[in-house]
Amino acid sequence: MKTDIQIAQEAEMLPIKEVAASYGITEDELELYGKYKAKLTDELWERLKDREDGKLVLVTAINPTPAGEGKTTITVGLGEALAKCGKNAIIALREPSLGPCFGIKGGAAGGGYAQVVPMEDLNLHFTGDFHAITSANNLLAALLDNHIQQGNSLGIDTRQVLWKRCLDMNDRVLRNVVVGLGAKADGVVREDHFVITVASEIMAILCLANDMKDLKERLGKIIVAYNYAGEPVTAADLHAVGAMAALLKDALKPNLIQTLEHTGALVHGGPFANIAHGCNSVRATKTALKLADIVVTEAGFGADLGAEKFMDIKCRKAGLKPDAVVLVATVRALKYNGGADKTKLQEENLEALAKGIVNLEKHIENLQKYGVPVVVTLNSFVTDTQAEYDFIRTFCEEKGCEFALAEVWAKGGEGGKALAEKVLATLEQKESHFAPIYPDELPLKDKILTVAREIYGADGVSYAPAADRALKRITEMGFGNLPVCMAKTQYSLSDDQTKLGRPKGFTIQVRDAYVSAGAGFVVILTGAIMTMPGLPKVPAANGIDVDDKGIITGLF
Repeated sequence: MKTDIQIAQEAEMLPIKEVAASYGITEDELELYGKYKAKLTDELWERLKDREDGKLVLVTAINPTPAGEGKTTITVGLGEALAKCGKNAIIALREPSLGPCFGIKGGAAGGGYAQVVPMEDLNLHFTGDFHAITSANNLLAALLDNHIQQGNSLGIDTRQVLWKRCLDMNDRVLRNVVVGLGAKADGVVREDHFVITVASEIMAILCLANDMKDLKERLGKIIVAYNYAGEPVTAADLHAVGAMAALLKDALKPNLIQTLEHTGALVHGGPFANIAHGCNSVRATKTALKLADIVVTEAGFGADLGAEKFMDIKCRKAGLKPDAVVLVATVRALKYNGGADKTKLQEENLEALAKGIVNLEKHIENLQKYGVPVVVTLNSFVTDTQAEYDFIRTFCEEKGCEFALAEVWAKGGEGGKALAEKVLATLEQKESHFAPIYPDELPLKDKILTVAREIYGADGVSYAPAADRALKRITEMGFGNLPVCMAKTQYSLSDDQTKLGRPKGFTIQVRDAYVSAGAGFVVILTGAIMTMPGLPKVPAANGIDVDDKGIITGLF
């Protein structure tokens, strides 16, 4: 069996100019990054902006497990399958972070014969967007500390600096650091922190900004610290906006690559869904809707995180309306949720499946609350049995969902035709009545409670004193009308990653909160979630290498 990277390296890619031409994009509307990657120019958007939008299909999943669900694989395979069905389809994905790539999860290019390529480029440096975001973030941090060093005319309270440096790598020792040690000329000593780049507010801002004007307005609103009077100090106060925007000028433009079957893929932005809002850029999604009749996009991790934030943050802020949702599960993951030993997931176990399917049930119920038609798909594995498939199909149909088996990992677009046909039938026969799950004017604590009860299934919410103080201050500053971005473990519907299936009788523990004023949401920190992850005992990086001919191995 070939590995994902072997399949990708053997792929015959078309020049990206040819892929672009199939969507009516001219060569003058591309900024080429070699032969197989390109950015889309602002001129293309100006030409397309008044076109009617295509249909928007969101791919999400049950809570991730060690068994793997293959959400990106399904997204890519569905796009390929729709093309095989004669539809003008395009895919909109997030860019992978180096953190999980070298950590435990691996890359984010799909898998098997449902991948986007060039796979190595995408999973590593790609077009430099993450470098630009990291640089802009750390420029703001440098300007902040320089302002304090050079006399601190804004009266910044060094005990209330909010802005953190960032790095696109899992590096736990940088979570809490001390800067400014040494001589007087080396800066003012203070406690500082790092977040992973994909959790930076600038990543969220880039993904939610419509254009350069909007980007600069959002950058200017970033709250970096409080002064001694307790008033917010912003990036605009530090005169940082122009230089940050200059660093982000090219990163703001969406990237175009292709699938193994030459379907177009707009891959742009990459906020994590467990600690950020988990969606690709608004610019990429809106451009895709102008280029194709059907756009297949994805949201990060399980539907309790990625899909909730897609609906309640991205769609709310960007005026988007999903027409259908594809909910991905696997037989193995459902059995794991039902208590099956992870070393025996390949064995038929209808008892564990019946116990674990409650996780799928809760996600179906959640998505239906948004008024969007749901199609459930199983990412097929050779160890699955017909009895297991029949059990899940019957369950989904009783819940009012369409159901399809997907074999895209092994067969590419051909293996996704059954799913594509269900999606097409859903788009034709069922109307989306999308609405966010809470209104803007609801107080922040009520928004948190709504998500906790309606989406997670919690009995209630408890607040640490720091969270109470933070939410009160955020509301007093005038940000109470913003949506909430819940930072929560991806492994459970609760904030305790050990509670599998459909937990009941639990309370969400909120330990702190802060406003991302530029992004336009309030981040709610729950449980033990970290904004700078760490590496596992045996990192994926240990298995990655490059030979004398420059061929990379070990990426997945």
